[in-house]
Amino acid sequence: MTKTNQKIPEGWSVKKLIDICPLQRGFDLPEQDIVAGDYPIVYSNGVKGTHNTYKAKAPGVVTGRSGTIGKVTYVTKDYWPHNTSLWVTDFKGNSPKFIFYKIQNLKFSKFDSGSGVPTLNRNDVHIERILLPPLCEQEKIAEILGTWDTAIEKLSALIEQKKRLKKGLMQRLLTGNIRFSKSTYPWKKIKLIEIGSTYTGLSGKNKDDFGKGAKFIPYMNIYQNNKIDLNFLENVEILPNETQNTVQYGDIFFTTSSETPEEVGFSSVLLTKINYPLYLNSFCFGFRLNDFNTLIPEYAVYLFRSKQVKKIMYKLAQGATRFNLSKNELMKQKIYIPTDISEQRAIADILSKADEEITLLTRKLSALKTQKTGLMQKLLTGQIRVKVA
Repeated sequence: MTKTNQKIPEGWSVKKLIDICPLQRGFDLPEQDIVAGDYPIVYSNGVKGTHNTYKAKAPGVVTGRSGTIGKVTYVTKDYWPHNTSLWVTDFKGNSPKFIFYKIQNLKFSKFDSGSGVPTLNRNDVHIERILLPPLCEQEKIAEILGTWDTAIEKLSALIEQKKRLKKGLMQRLLTGNIRFSKSTYPWKKIKLIEIGSTYTGLSGKNKDDFGKGAKFIPYMNIYQNNKIDLNFLENVEILPNETQNTVQYGDIFFTTSSETPEEVGFSSVLLTKINYPLYLNSFCFGFRLNDFNTLIPEYAVYLFRSKQVKKIMYKLAQGATRFNLSKNELMKQKIYIPTDISEQRAIADILSKADEEITLLTRKLSALKTQKTGLMQKLLTGQIRVKVA
C-alpha cells in the first residue's frame, strides 16, 4: 500500500487495485462434475487437476479466496478458476505477469475476514492503493523476476529428482537388493526388543512449565528430520527432585500420535554426543540400543524411515479420529538388517552423502528465494529502477 507521505517514483502513478486488475470470485465446480481435459482448474492453493472446458482466457492471475490466502498462481493456458479463488477479470492494459508479482507482494493476512477458515474479501483488496510503473517498465520488471523464477523452478525440480533417486536407492540398499562385493555375510530378521529398550518422554508437565529451563527435543524435530537437529530445541523447566528420562547419542526416537496412520511412527536418530541434559517430547518415545554391535545409529537413520518399516508402522497405527502407536507392539516387530556392521556403515555413508547433496541444494534454493524476495520488493516499489529501451 502506498502511504501519502511516500515518495512516488518519477513516471509512476498510484491507483486502486480495482482500477488496474479487478478480482472476481471463481466458479462452482463440484468434484463429481469434473471431467479430465486440457484446462487447468485453479483452486485457492494452486492448480489441482484439469477439466474439459474453461471459464477464463489465459494469461491468468488467480489468488486464494477461501481456505488458503496469499498464494498467487500465474496461468498460461485457458483455465477454470475454482470458487475458492479470486481471478483477475481485466488487466486494464497492464502486464499480466507484472500484476502477478504485484499481487504476490501484497500482505494478504491483513485482509483476512474469516473467523475460522481464512477468507479474503475482494472489496477490501480492491481499495488497496498500488504503485504502478509505465507498461514498458512493468514488462522489464516482470522479465527480471521471471528469470529468477526460472532458476528457482529448475533448482526445485533438481531437488525433487535427487529425492526420488535417494528414495529408490534406499529401497534397494535397505532390502539387500544391492550388495557390496566385499560383504559375504548374510542378512537376518531380528526383533527390536532383542537389541534395545524403550523409554518415555516428558511426563507430568503443563503449559506453564514450557518456554524456560532445560532443553528438550520437540515433536516436529523428529517428524521433519531423520537426524535430530540440535538447533531445533525447545525449553522446559525441570525441578531438582524430578525424575525425567534424558537422551543420549545413538538413541532412536519415534512419534506416537498423528491424525493419519501414514504419519504415525516417524523416526529420528541422535548422532551427536552431548554434554548437557537433553529431554524428549511427551508425544514421542525413545529406543536405546543395548550396544552398537548389531545395529549402528547411522544405519538406523535410514532403516526406520524405510518402506519396510513404514509398512509396519501403518499396520500398528490404532485409532479412529487420531491414530496412536504402541511402543510395546513395535518392540515385537522384526526388522531385516545386514549382520555385517561394515555393510551397514557403507550403506549409511552412501545415503548420508545423498542427504548432504540435497541439503546443500535446499540451502541454495532458500538463498535464491530470499534474494528474489528482496529484489522484488525493491523493483515493485521503485527503489531500484530498470532501464527500458
